[in-house]
Amino acid sequence: MNNRLEEIRKKRGIKQEELAAALEVSRQTVGSLENGRYNPSILLAFKIARFFDLRIEEIFIYEEDERV
Repeated sequence: MNNRLEEIRKKRGIKQEELAAALEVSRQTVGSLENGRYNPSILLAFKIARFFDLRIEEIFIYEEDERV
């Protein structure tokens, strides 16, 4: 799943470590989310959205696989 997490975080001047502490996850988890190596649980996605005061869809881009 693609996302705009890194873009949003950097625009607001927040370090990965700061976001990780606010979300109660590791800095590595934030990095993995930003690089698309890890998809968040629905609870983590909501925490991220609340932290930035955005809707989940404004951060995470879901593209349905047309082969389904």
